[in-house]
Amino acid sequence: MSDFLQLAVLLVIILVAAKVSGYLSTLIHQPAVFGELLVGVLLGPSLLNITQLSFITNTHVGDFISEMGEIGVLLLMFLAGLELHLKDLAKNTRVSATAGILGVILPVGMGLGFGELTGMDFNHGMFLGLTLGATSVSISAQVLIELKKIQSKVGLAMLGAAVFDDILVILLLSTFLAFLGGGSNFGEIVMVFVKMVVFLALSVGVGLWLLPLITRWTSKLPISQGVATLALVIMLIYGLAAELLGGMAAITGTFIAGLMFARTPEKGIIETNLHSMAYAFFVPIFFVSIGLSVNLRTLDIQALWIILGITVIAILGKIIGAGGGALLSKFSWRESLQLGIGMISRGEVGLIIAKLGLDSGYLSADVFSAIVGMILITTLVTPPLLRTVFKKDDEVSPLQPALEAEPEIKKENS
Repeated sequence: MSDFLQLAVLLVIILVAAKVSGYLSTLIHQPAVFGELLVGVLLGPSLLNITQLSFITNTHVGDFISEMGEIGVLLLMFLAGLELHLKDLAKNTRVSATAGILGVILPVGMGLGFGELTGMDFNHGMFLGLTLGATSVSISAQVLIELKKIQSKVGLAMLGAAVFDDILVILLLSTFLAFLGGGSNFGEIVMVFVKMVVFLALSVGVGLWLLPLITRWTSKLPISQGVATLALVIMLIYGLAAELLGGMAAITGTFIAGLMFARTPEKGIIETNLHSMAYAFFVPIFFVSIGLSVNLRTLDIQALWIILGITVIAILGKIIGAGGGALLSKFSWRESLQLGIGMISRGEVGLIIAKLGLDSGYLSADVFSAIVGMILITTLVTPPLLRTVFKKDDEVSPLQPALEAEPEIKKENS
């Protein structure tokens, strides 16, 4: 069987499994993403290991699926930004900043403390704390989209908090690495901050003034799907710029790109075309690929208590930290809990930091495996927890059609 046919077979398995598991998940009143994440674990090396089936001889097919999944998460965050209005997001800057900052500081501190209690030195404990401070809001964004809460006050604040979270974690990591390198590299830390500011200023500036002109000009050209292609190109450029210029996660860049396109008259065309492509193909691959990348068999059972310990810290750190920040910003107790739970899931940023710590000798293999287990657990528990805490909102008016919820959302944000 050729390499292409091997890939085609795996894609058929992944897409069918994702949609069936998502449907079954809705039957038990859970978001579809919960089933897609869980079936990814079952299809991965933890159980079936579909990339190692007897007829799969291409050793790179797993990497290719993972890379298509990365496109999926970029599209997911782009579409999340496309559904929002920059003005509404700006109104929640205070709560986003407070929740984002406290949602990093508390888990980092708790992780450092846990490291001290378990005999780690400061450097090992700090790397553990940094992995616990990072968040991956893409999972929560998908759940809020399914629940039609992405434009709610909590949804706007949560996405804004994720941006502040990303910025602060990168700054803390850069500061710590500078400290390890000699402790006097203050200029390097300043440069990291300057690069972030330059990226944010350029991305917003281009998005506010140049992007609408380019989009309007492209829409008048006699080319097939010109506006949709432009949106994809700009999305990828923003993602690249976020990592290469701003030193931030690519999903932060694509989220900002979506916000910029949301202001254009062509928003509806872009959303219609990219939504179908994303949710029919790339986004399901992303959620399943998360499970495919996890091998529960490699986790040391004797270190189970470490996994449970850092998982508890990961969950409580975000609920108390980010949720507490929302509470300080005049959110209600229930809204604060919703925001805190929305920040629980960890993902690519935490894995990058953990891998850096492992490669540099500041995290042991056992602790790295425990972090992988924590990321898997927090990713799996976030969708059902979010569905539960938002359930009361649905019960207020159970017969109200989803499309009629927008006036209520606008009232919340006014």
